[in-house]
Amino acid sequence: MKVVIEDTYAEAFEGLYCRIIVTADDKKTLRQAAENATATPSVVIGRTEGGVEKWLTKKETPDKRLGAILQFWGKIDEEKPFEKSLEKFEKELSHRIRQDILVKPFTALFDALPKAEGKLDMMERVGHCGDGYEWEEQRFGRRMIIVPVMVPDFQIERYIGYARGVSGANFWYMCKTKRALVEAGKKVLEAVHKIEGVITPFDVCSAGSKTETKFPQIGPTTNHLYCPSLKKKLGKESLVPNGVKYIPEIVINGVSLKAVKDAMREGIRAACQVKDVVKISAGNYGGKLGKYKINLRELFP
Repeated sequence: MKVVIEDTYAEAFEGLYCRIIVTADDKKTLRQAAENATATPSVVIGRTEGGVEKWLTKKETPDKRLGAILQFWGKIDEEKPFEKSLEKFEKELSHRIRQDILVKPFTALFDALPKAEGKLDMMERVGHCGDGYEWEEQRFGRRMIIVPVMVPDFQIERYIGYARGVSGANFWYMCKTKRALVEAGKKVLEAVHKIEGVITPFDVCSAGSKTETKFPQIGPTTNHLYCPSLKKKLGKESLVPNGVKYIPEIVINGVSLKAVKDAMREGIRAACQVKDVVKISAGNYGGKLGKYKINLRELFP
């Protein structure tokens, strides 16, 4: 069966991001630091989110150890001065670094954003974890803060770049079987992550949301019209196609609109190759919130 690509669009937002390299002595520690730091996607509730863009070999890192490129994203509040959004992002980023990377033995952190809009000074919110005993050195051709800790020592580049990119782009692949959900998910993520400059903060997400809610105190709630378990209860109101039992979402953040579109295109192509994936769609809010509208069919001229 040919997969139907719905004539709709994904609504995406302008976001604030940084791109860093984390290194460690061994693969296990590196993976723990990278995955712990990026584990909670929470831009939607006004905090920050991240993802692993790429794993690096020893030849690809400043200190010649195993590494990973991570992205961290924050929300830009259009109703406030940009500096307010930047200040909040810097604070949230420091939490991820201090609680998930600094605490792992022998880790180091470097800037990986050569064309930055500006720089964040890591001394105030990370360097001072050394309680005034921290110092600076030139290491690996970079200006590094050395933070003395009980397993010596955490190293972080003093200035980390930030820029604006595209966040929240997405597509849904509608499945008839759980096998299709799992198989397509693997193929989609492999395809998306071949595109440089993108992350999937949720990987395969089971809970697409909407802005309208009966419970505003918890933020976005379930997109009930697309919940297969509510199809009978909602009757004609339901938008779940007949035979579809699963509607996972792939969310993509990227350093540019082109990178995001390329990732969506390759991800959708991968999903369409899996048996029992029957339709591709996307989430939007009627174009009222996001700066970008990415039409799914226009990805395939």
